[in-house]
Amino acid sequence: MAKKPAETSKSTISKSVKERDKKTLGSIVDLADGVSKTALAMREPKFAIPMRTKSNTIWNKKRGILQMGDGTSERELFNLNQAKQFMQTCLHASSIKDLIAVEKTLSLRGMFYKGLHTVAGTKEKTFSDQDESDGILEDLEVSMGALREELHIFAKKKGTMIGNITIIDSGDEIDCRKMGSGGYSIPSIVEPDVMQFKKCDAKFVLHVEKDTVWGRFNEDKFWQKHNCILTEGGGQPSRGVRRLLQRLNTELGLPIYCLLDCDPWGHYIFSVIKQGSISLAFESQRLAIPDAKFIGVRSKDYKECKLSDDVQILLNDNDIKRAKEIAAYPWFEENRGWQKEIQGLLSNGFKMEVESLITKDISYVTEEYVPQRLKAKDWLD
Repeated sequence: MAKKPAETSKSTISKSVKERDKKTLGSIVDLADGVSKTALAMREPKFAIPMRTKSNTIWNKKRGILQMGDGTSERELFNLNQAKQFMQTCLHASSIKDLIAVEKTLSLRGMFYKGLHTVAGTKEKTFSDQDESDGILEDLEVSMGALREELHIFAKKKGTMIGNITIIDSGDEIDCRKMGSGGYSIPSIVEPDVMQFKKCDAKFVLHVEKDTVWGRFNEDKFWQKHNCILTEGGGQPSRGVRRLLQRLNTELGLPIYCLLDCDPWGHYIFSVIKQGSISLAFESQRLAIPDAKFIGVRSKDYKECKLSDDVQILLNDNDIKRAKEIAAYPWFEENRGWQKEIQGLLSNGFKMEVESLITKDISYVTEEYVPQRLKAKDWLD
């Protein structure tokens, strides 16, 4: 049974936001004080940055999530290989302080431009591209123990939702049952101070990989017939989509079922949804969904669903290498179901997209495939 949405007053949200900003501002001031005190003491300014690498990622088997270890690397001002990153970190920290002061937010792209300028007396720009800027912002997240949303930064919207739930988004009431053919566009920031759950009748969430598949389920009114919420992540789901799925699961008690392609990429997407990712291991506790289920597409479906040879997409060398890497993940390595699934993919020698089920019938995936899988509880954990 899904939990009843919790009522959250505006005054409580406002108070929590102010406390959050106060904490974030304090972290920035501490960072700046550390640099200035070191410099005044005639020592080299430097600070430690937690390492967002595979070697510093820990698999917490008990909790079923990836977590960041305590490994750090130093960023030194007088190190020629690190001086630019040192400057970039201080520059973005200052910009975040400005955003908190004026109570406004900026996109990742906006932050890139806010910090972009030519260093005085040189032809060197502060950032060569947005990827460089984004990486520094992630460094600040882990260094200050703050989420991107707490830094007043949002990313590009990616993902869609429709179904039996009413939400409050930035004060506006939105009935996701009345979103037409386009659906509700999932924003980058879906924290409780921005989005609240008002009324939810749904019994589960079906997350599909792509908008094309989501469109088939929406047009066939799958969410009405099966009383659920339907979401899509445009391939690899954004942090906003993953966070929303996690909140629906933990706060409302809704099971999360994933319908993804039968290929290493689809398997990896599920792994990220379920256990978290290496690059964002520091956020796993608010993004990972350990009890998420993978209902398909599966390697056995080629025979069980009597699909034609036309659906086969031959595995290339990179696919094979990636599949073996995923099979060696600790959370998949000890899972017999997943070992069988990945071996089935390799034995087939080909991959399949969810859209391949259309060769059976236009609505086969919505009217037969998924309902049968849910009824039989035929899924992979």
